[in-house]
Amino acid sequence: MKVFVVIPAFNEEGEIAGVVREVLPLIDKIVVVDDCSKDKTKEVASEAGAVVLRHSVNRGQGAALRLGTRWSLQNGADIIVHFDADGQFRPIDIPRVTAPLIAGEADVVFGSRFLDNTTQMPSFKKKVIMPLARFVNFFFLRVKLTDPQSGFRAFTKEVGLKLHWRQDRMAHCSEILSLVAKGGWRIKEVPITVIYKDFGQSIFGGFKIIKDLFIKKLTK
Repeated sequence: MKVFVVIPAFNEEGEIAGVVREVLPLIDKIVVVDDCSKDKTKEVASEAGAVVLRHSVNRGQGAALRLGTRWSLQNGADIIVHFDADGQFRPIDIPRVTAPLIAGEADVVFGSRFLDNTTQMPSFKKKVIMPLARFVNFFFLRVKLTDPQSGFRAFTKEVGLKLHWRQDRMAHCSEILSLVAKGGWRIKEVPITVIYKDFGQSIFGGFKIIKDLFIKKLTK
């Protein structure tokens, strides 16, 4: 089964080459979507061995993942993995995330920071933002998973062909969770380790996600 990794990137010239070089030996192809970076992300990722797609305007992480996923489906992917460009995810966790799909035990797999104690999450994020995110996911989407904002996910080609998320920016994580739950696919969570180099999603970013989800609910 061909495994493609899709990586959205915005101004990541300092990290992207290392990420691509570590991931590439583990899978079949890497697709980096440069979301209109102002630095040399596109050139650096290409030189490291990735297929690089580019947005002519900044569209957001959700839109970049959508473009990379669509390209992967059109170019022979059997399994698609969503991964980050900033070095916080560990490439060695990719086989753990894809294993249930290859074994036929699941259709969608989410990496979770809360199934073991290997992730050292900033206290405010762990005690305030994550509980709020779990509440938001349940209130708006009726989804209950241990990791409410998992961006490290993998799914089969069959799922990818039917998984049509609309959120272009950070609310795509919650929307994908909702679509997967409603789709009736077999879901599995596996433990991953996230290495925090900075604070990450702020409380203000969290409120923006709530706003985007609320607007979506009103316009359905």
